[in-house]
Amino acid sequence: MAAHRSGPLKQQNKAHKGGRHRGRGSAHRDGKGRLALKTLSRKVRKELSRVDQRHRASQLRKQKKEAVLAEKRHLGSKDGPPHQVLVVPLHNRISLPEAFQLLQDRDTGTVHLNEWGSTHSFMLLCPHLKHRWFFTSARPGDLHTVLDLAKVADTILFILDPLEGWDSMGDYCLSCLFAQGLPTYTLAIQGISGLPPKKQIDARKKLSKVAEKRFPDDKLLLLDTKQEAGMLLRQLANQKQRHLAFRDRRAYLFAYAADFIPNEENNLVGTLKISGYVRGQTLNVNSLLHIIGHGDFQMQQIDAPMDPFPLNPRVIKSQKDPGMAMEICAMDAVADMAEDLKVLMKADPDRQESLQTEVIPDPMDGEQTWPTEEELNEANEFLKESSKVVKKVPKGTSSYQAEWILDEDGESGGEGDEYDDTEHEDFIEEESQDESSKEEEEECETMTIGESVRDDLYDEKMDEEAEEKMLEKYKQERLEEMFPDEIDTPRDVAARIRFQKYRGLKSFRTSPWDPKENLPQDYARIFQFQNFTNTRKHIFKEIEEKEVEGAEVGWYVTLHVSKVPVSVVEYFKRGAPLIAFSLLPHEQKMSVLNMVVSRHPGNTEPVKAKEELIFHCGFRRFRASPLFSQHTAVDKHKFQRFLTADMALVVTVYAPITFPPASVLLFKQNSNGMHSLIATGHLLSVDPDRMVIKRVVLSGHPFKIFTKMAVVRYMFFNREDVLWFKPVELRTKWGCRGHIKEPLGTHGHMKCSFDGKLKSQDTVLMNLYKRVFPKWTYDPYVPEPVLWVKSEISSMVPEVDME
Repeated sequence: MAAHRSGPLKQQNKAHKGGRHRGRGSAHRDGKGRLALKTLSRKVRKELSRVDQRHRASQLRKQKKEAVLAEKRHLGSKDGPPHQVLVVPLHNRISLPEAFQLLQDRDTGTVHLNEWGSTHSFMLLCPHLKHRWFFTSARPGDLHTVLDLAKVADTILFILDPLEGWDSMGDYCLSCLFAQGLPTYTLAIQGISGLPPKKQIDARKKLSKVAEKRFPDDKLLLLDTKQEAGMLLRQLANQKQRHLAFRDRRAYLFAYAADFIPNEENNLVGTLKISGYVRGQTLNVNSLLHIIGHGDFQMQQIDAPMDPFPLNPRVIKSQKDPGMAMEICAMDAVADMAEDLKVLMKADPDRQESLQTEVIPDPMDGEQTWPTEEELNEANEFLKESSKVVKKVPKGTSSYQAEWILDEDGESGGEGDEYDDTEHEDFIEEESQDESSKEEEEECETMTIGESVRDDLYDEKMDEEAEEKMLEKYKQERLEEMFPDEIDTPRDVAARIRFQKYRGLKSFRTSPWDPKENLPQDYARIFQFQNFTNTRKHIFKEIEEKEVEGAEVGWYVTLHVSKVPVSVVEYFKRGAPLIAFSLLPHEQKMSVLNMVVSRHPGNTEPVKAKEELIFHCGFRRFRASPLFSQHTAVDKHKFQRFLTADMALVVTVYAPITFPPASVLLFKQNSNGMHSLIATGHLLSVDPDRMVIKRVVLSGHPFKIFTKMAVVRYMFFNREDVLWFKPVELRTKWGCRGHIKEPLGTHGHMKCSFDGKLKSQDTVLMNLYKRVFPKWTYDPYVPEPVLWVKSEISSMVPEVDME
């Protein structure tokens, strides 16, 4: 009988492979009873059952809910600070006095009108709601007042127009507030009852669609009657509070009253007494105090007077007129405050923070004394060893040139310093004032200005000089977009002298660069952390865990601030808000701040690096001239000559230390005194070691091409420059790489070899790099801006034709 043979279609299964993947039994036999290593951990994790896990989750939910309720009950209660509400009308048709008249309902509670400033504000005490409010207001065009009051407000009440919602000024105000950080907010509509009944529903629907762009999923309340005002007050009292990180870790105070006691020696400086409720954190008398817009100061003592606005005031019942009763109550509070004044804390000179902002550099620091014999012998041995190094140099190179030609630093002293980049360098024409005026004239001749579309409308208002400067900026920005970092090699100055501080890099990303090399003199004036991240974590942990002696949150106190100029009180008497923040350790000291910003879409004017800008960083505002650089994850960051709109950039500037998180707003002051928002972002780090590297690109043109060899001209104009830059690698716009073989003649022609065949329309480039530093232009004084008005001229981008 013949045996069965399988056909060609029989299924063939893979054989089992018992190599690396062993079973549990074989692994146990090979281990022979050995135990696995124990993993060390700080906290022992307990395996919880499902019931215990659910119980634990419910406990956490309950704790969070109780914390939110406790925060709601504390704010505006008799033991907490008053609930501060900032009222912002977003349209010019909104009547602020009418809104305040509805909120000042004497049936709801007692009203205390503001008597110490010209701004509209009042205190509302509601015993039956067990709540007290302090209402302030600010017009959207008054930029500093809006931003300062929003820093300390618990709630912002936006009042909208029933037809349009907000106008251009209101939209600009919202952009600034969103960039700074919004606390809790509420939306109210004023004047919708004045519309016909049929149009009211349509108006609310249209307004809801408009508000969704800025405030998604938010309800619109009404503010036309006293009943609607009462509902609005209940909504404000029961809202969950949103936190702003930069103010929750610091103590801050809004001044309700201020008094100035001049010094005997100088009447312009004295002791400022400011009274208000402590918010945020416990206020320590030994910490420094920053008054927004005026600077940092020390405190002498903290007094604890009687609360002038108690929730349950002592009112004489025989008085029939409630207004008279209110006045008597206020007078009694003032009398009690004078009688029961209690000193809470006095400053300890040994524990008080210093006002020193800069390091005083020692000119003799780093000087070397006369060396000993052992040091001389070691230096001679080192020189003998180093002299044995053999270098490959071009023909005709002297021994001195041979020492420097292969050094990447490219630094040399002597007369070359006069060709260094100046403080007001021009970034497009390679920041040099040494280039001749003839070249500038030639560049101007190659550009034509396009005809303006709306010249006739603005002839009377136009400033010709400002227009010329702005047009030149647009030209430079367009050139930078078309030819990034490219410059013309100067013909009147040798390239090896003009670019003596630049160096070539094999790779911008991986080539080494010492961050402590060739630091400017200003770096001797700043403070630097050994580990900024750890210092920040340590300070924040102390705030959360360590109990600080001082004025608790909710207390009404009087701060004695020493050495304050009289202009601070004059500023307060004009009706401007006076706001003080306590500083964390080291926040008065100067360092290098890096901020990530993005261009605001409402502003299209070109902004060059090292232009003076106005910074709003956290609770500070100041003026400075920053550097722009790319936001990358490597150790070197390429310098940007303009603030571009298509990507986020890092702004580097000398400024006082601020611990992130903190919001950043960049403004530019126009010629008419108005501040325009140009960029928004956040604080990245405090790091002087962050390297900003500027690149310049020298370009040449292939003259004769022989497969992979080519003769290049117009990159240099003498033989010595070609020899000097011979070690630097070349590249082309079409992706080839190469190097200089040898110079040809005496006019800068050079023979170059490449890794591929060169095209006749290609361009040969050489990248040179130099580290740049910000200029010390920090100025804490920021002038008050004029009321913001939308500019139609600035919103139009002129068209520039490049021939």
